[in-house]
Amino acid sequence: MTLKTPIFLSIASALALTACVDPAAYPDDPNARTKNGAVIGGLIGAAAGASIAKGDDKLKGAILGGALGAGAGALIGQDLDRQASEMRNSFSNPNITVTNYGDYLVVNMPQDVLFATDSAALRPDLSRDVQAVAQSLLKYPNSTIQVIGHTDNTGTAAYNQDLSQRRAASVAGVLMGSGVPSSRIATIGRGEDQPIASNLTPQGQAQNRRVEIIIRPTR
Repeated sequence: MTLKTPIFLSIASALALTACVDPAAYPDDPNARTKNGAVIGGLIGAAAGASIAKGDDKLKGAILGGALGAGAGALIGQDLDRQASEMRNSFSNPNITVTNYGDYLVVNMPQDVLFATDSAALRPDLSRDVQAVAQSLLKYPNSTIQVIGHTDNTGTAAYNQDLSQRRAASVAGVLMGSGVPSSRIATIGRGEDQPIASNLTPQGQAQNRRVEIIIRPTR
């Protein structure tokens, strides 16, 4: 058996382990995200360790890299679990959700939580929850942030694109005004291009009108 075979088998085993700790399959397991982070980190570490080692040291490099990566991934997973929980507890509006995808978070803020219809001006009485996100980002500084605006399909595509970009910029402005460095933040307008529900019903359109804040750890 060549040296490449055990490395591939190790990676295949890790991929199988990823399926075993799928957080969606174990909603009652509070450590599912941490486990998932450990697996992702282990895979990345194993690949990196194997790639930089030479000859007979490739297997050792993969094993060592996998172990180090798993430890780092678990720490990231723990931080994301903690950050998500703290943010959920800080929001005054129950319609705001925080979803942990294992290696990044998505904060979903419906339009009605932030803006009047067809407006990109953030309502002052509703900015507290955006400021709560900012406080979390300051507490957990090792991340980059994408603020992404979305609309339903009412109106022209060009208008919706512009509106979604302006809404994303408004939310990003509150984050920066609360102390989050602009270098961490990117604003994106998606318009009507990425619906999460059908635009054929008012309920679906309401779900599609939203601003998402995506938080990606940088370590």
